Amino acid sequence: MSTPAEKLNELSGWRFSVAPMMDWTDRQCRAFHRTLSRRARLYTEMVTTGAVLHGDRERLLGFDAYEQPLAVQLGGSNPDDLAAAARIAADFSYAEINLNVGCPSDRVQDGRFGACLMREPGLVGACVAAMKAAVPVPVTVKCRLGVDDQDIEEALDAVADAVVAAGVDGLVVHARKAWLKGLSPRENRDVPPLDYDRVARLKRAHPDLPIAVNGGIADIAAAKARLGEVDGVMIGRAAYTEPALLLDVDAELFGEPAPVADAFAAIEAFEPIVAAGLERGLRLHAYTRHMLGLFNGRPGARAYRRHLATAGMGPEAGLATLREAVAKVSRERAPASEAA
Repeated sequence: MSTPAEKLNELSGWRFSVAPMMDWTDRQCRAFHRTLSRRARLYTEMVTTGAVLHGDRERLLGFDAYEQPLAVQLGGSNPDDLAAAARIAADFSYAEINLNVGCPSDRVQDGRFGACLMREPGLVGACVAAMKAAVPVPVTVKCRLGVDDQDIEEALDAVADAVVAAGVDGLVVHARKAWLKGLSPRENRDVPPLDYDRVARLKRAHPDLPIAVNGGIADIAAAKARLGEVDGVMIGRAAYTEPALLLDVDAELFGEPAPVADAFAAIEAFEPIVAAGLERGLRLHAYTRHMLGLFNGRPGARAYRRHLATAGMGPEAGLATLREAVAKVSRERAPASEAA
């Protein structure tokens, strides 16, 4: 069995990760984020076991080597299916396989997976055990504090105890409950109150288990504050809507130089990847939709976004269109009151 230090070493980049987000963290998004940080661990969108077992695996699971360290998130609740899907994912050389025990959407509930599994810790443990037996790569779980009227002390402890007994390599906790009745998935990201102290208590109870916290962390300073209590921080929407914060990850959290000097240099470094995608038949928008917030806070940011949202949408849009948009952005930051 791996020691805590060995588990953290296997989870390269676990100190900081970008959350799996449906409709957002696709291959183009991940390629862009990797341009901004070498060390951040990236995650796929959630992929269901049914899709992995019966769908177009290359489309669903394929990725480029430069995206590593990259984890795949699986959705499911049948241990045999999850083991089979994990083996397939491992053959694609993912660095980690993560089980979704946190998504609150109706579709996920209907499939008996996601956050509703917080009510079935024994099943979660069985799923982890099956996946661990099937693959040599780290297996982790992403969960909530609990669901609906569950007591968050009992619910989170029950899931943690079950997955630890199954040999889980790490646990990511979204520090909110999920309300499966009465709140939409969007509301579940904001309305239930955050409780970072509960995650810190879990870490103290499981000092040998790598634990990362997710939810409501908006910048690197906030991430640093949380890292005094747990082993890792996962940021979702803030990393997507304000991607420039990823430029500080390597230096501030890993003590290593950033891969590029600033957001302008990031665009230049990203251009060959965009060009290769355009040659494969992708549209510019497949990339630029993930880049709209890159220059937030700079004069010209609004004009940049507008150009990408108009000229960047057509089938003829290319690198010249991206460069035209970037040219509208000032290299000098405006005062906060004037930022576009």
